[in-house]
Amino acid sequence: MVKWMPVSPEDPMAEPPIDPHHHRPDARDWDRRYQARQAPGEPARVLSLHRHLLPRAGLALDLACGLGANALLLAGAGLATLAWDYSPLAIQRLDTLARERQLDIRAQVRDVVAEPPEPGRFAVITVSRFLERSLAPALMAALAPGGLLFYETFVRDRVAAVGPDNPDFLLRENELLQLFGDLRLRVYREEGSVGDVSRGIRNVAMLVAQRGE
Repeated sequence: MVKWMPVSPEDPMAEPPIDPHHHRPDARDWDRRYQARQAPGEPARVLSLHRHLLPRAGLALDLACGLGANALLLAGAGLATLAWDYSPLAIQRLDTLARERQLDIRAQVRDVVAEPPEPGRFAVITVSRFLERSLAPALMAALAPGGLLFYETFVRDRVAAVGPDNPDFLLRENELLQLFGDLRLRVYREEGSVGDVSRGIRNVAMLVAQRGE
């Protein structure tokens, strides 16, 4: 389980320092990385650009939430929201912020690989800057009928040195389409290094997909 987070507001897609031989940081590692960050930053673009697809009500999950930018957007849109992360510090900060803003967010420390989401529970699931391929079946099953998955993370065909160096933690071309092929595709974007790389949304793939009714 590897999640990558931005390290400064000036470079929102930058990669934090990491021991290249240490592939699964423990909770203390994540706490140290979040210690330097006070604000949750911006939500994933797959969510902010397609917010109009969200249902008006229902239960949402921000999986591997970090400081909770996605969870804050979901709760602000009127969804009861669960936010799970491996870092106790991140969860504590998100819980404090949610209380201050009076948002319906239940933030919990949870190892999502050991304890994946329960089947049929969520109207919305968001995942960003996190890749654990073995979770794909559980994520699809966790959607309620008609539920939406918003997913964004780094790809191998990048135009900048962002995200993890280990290719095991980068998406292959069109891999999100393969991982979530049992869902109905609503949005997909993966520009790679085609054309004018100074424009567009590069370095990531974005997917919005829906479970059938």
